Amino acid sequence: MTNPLHDLLFAARAGSAAPFLHLPGGRTLSHADFDRLSARIAHAFVAQGLAPGDRVAMQVAKSPEALAVVGACARAGLVILPLNPAYTPAETEYFVTDSGARLFVCDPGDAEAMAQVLDGVQVMTLSADGQGTLAQAAADAPDTFVTVPRDGGDLAALLYTSGTTGRSKGAMLSQDNLISNAQTLAREWRFTERDVLIHALPIFHTHGLFVATNVVLATGGAMIFLPKFDLDAIVAALPRATAMMGVPTFYTRLLDDGRFDRTLAGHMRLFVSGSAPLLAETHRAFEARTGHRILERYGMTETNMNTSNPYDGDRRAGTVGLPLPGVELRIVEGGAPVAPGRTGTIEVRGPNVFQGYWNMPEKTADELSPDGWFATGDLGTQDADGYVTIVGRAKDLIISGGYNVYPKEVEEVLDDCPGVLESAVVGLPHADLGEVPVAILVAQPGTSPDLAAVEERLRAALARYKHPARIVVADELPRNTMGKVQKAALRRTYADLLA
Repeated sequence: MTNPLHDLLFAARAGSAAPFLHLPGGRTLSHADFDRLSARIAHAFVAQGLAPGDRVAMQVAKSPEALAVVGACARAGLVILPLNPAYTPAETEYFVTDSGARLFVCDPGDAEAMAQVLDGVQVMTLSADGQGTLAQAAADAPDTFVTVPRDGGDLAALLYTSGTTGRSKGAMLSQDNLISNAQTLAREWRFTERDVLIHALPIFHTHGLFVATNVVLATGGAMIFLPKFDLDAIVAALPRATAMMGVPTFYTRLLDDGRFDRTLAGHMRLFVSGSAPLLAETHRAFEARTGHRILERYGMTETNMNTSNPYDGDRRAGTVGLPLPGVELRIVEGGAPVAPGRTGTIEVRGPNVFQGYWNMPEKTADELSPDGWFATGDLGTQDADGYVTIVGRAKDLIISGGYNVYPKEVEEVLDDCPGVLESAVVGLPHADLGEVPVAILVAQPGTSPDLAAVEERLRAALARYKHPARIVVADELPRNTMGKVQKAALRRTYADLLA
């Protein structure tokens, strides 16, 4: 038996001197350097008594060493559990305890506090500059490692969902889940060993870890590996890069900078956006500025990527494209598929779909059918050409007086109003109608929306029951680390608005 994940991502280039990570300050790690680093860390894990199938939780700053921890887990047959460094100790304790992790890797400054709450869990440290007890343990270890045999169905990663509706759920991703997506995306987006990807995403999330990184590893390319999104660093990197993956905020910030123009983007072949909806306005403005049409795609923790606009062909603004090869997608309502153009819940099936939720068989049964269809919880439409448009989350659907109000439909009208930068529509309790839509607007810089004109636009575009009962102008919308608007936070903030 081989180790399919390791073989795809690492084995073919283990001795390659080709660049893999271009780091701030001018340092470069080759594929061979990275292979040796991950081998030493794998030895350190085995020395701690870890065995195939054990979980390793990691809550550290982005660094080459942190990425090598993921590679080490693949080599040693361990299951990686990446955690957001912003999580509180209480949140982290839940994830580590629920997963049954044997080892927790954290920043040296957090080690003492976490050791007190993580009873019986080994704690090792790794700082942003690659120092700590894990680095020390790996320093003297051999730089070759006999990779542990694994099967494609074996668990490779455990990623916890955001937990906006109850306890966070641990999505179990197998080797085959990760392999199928990496191979499909590399092929569909035309990645080769000649590509240099700007990587400014976090690596505790599927976008930066299992999309961006795995695609580059699978094809032998390189990454300009930035700790976070920094506008000056991105501008400096663009002439050396061929591709970039980001969230919509990356692209709006680039558009706000006068240096970003057709010449600066001239060396690029591909810009990809995901993790949050990209406004059609941003799509059009980006094309006008650079000549590039951003490629938007759709995925989630439980499935990695499901759909993508085509590399060659019509990249349609406002849509997330077509189902990826090998991925089946359907729009259902009441358990039955709907006609093209009708709104319903998005369900997907394919080799990318996870194995279920860790220690939650009832929740797994609720969302993953025996024949493999996963109910994503996203509402969407699919047109006659197969293009998918996300309308919103099922939990964000507003039922007002018995009528369904889809927030995105209202938001699209609001976003098109003069003076409006962006909007969010949420449902708030109403004594008569059960709940009603309320709109929160963010103004374009230096302007103030004309609310009377906004209401006139709504009257012309939408049925009366879809109109917001109240329109509020705010400085900004609350977002998570991946740029998604947090509508649960908005509902809490404005809970008493209609009282």
